Amino acid sequence: MNRTEFIIATAIILFVAFALGWFAHWLVNRFARVNQSEMGELDKMAQALHEAEEQRDQAIEYFQAREGEMTNQLHQTEAELRAAMGGLRDARQEAEELRAYIERVHQG
Repeated sequence: MNRTEFIIATAIILFVAFALGWFAHWLVNRFARVNQSEMGELDKMAQALHEAEEQRDQAIEYFQAREGEMTNQLHQTEAELRAAMGGLRDARQEAEELRAYIERVHQG
């Protein structure tokens, strides 16, 4: 390989490397480019996402508050039920005692 062939081969290799680099640069810019209308759309989407997150947070807070209220109401209702059941048990016992007393008075 003489000097002229070496220079031509080197020039071809450098040109191919340049062409590949330019093509890679063009591909990256083609896919990574965001124009102004897309930026506006991205801003709208970001704002909508932010509003949706705020609404989600408000809904979570509301449901946690409602859950607390319902839990308190459930405990209160259970306490009232226990009190009512205790009163009913006492009333039945008193009724049985009165029946037994009435039966003793009628027999004796």
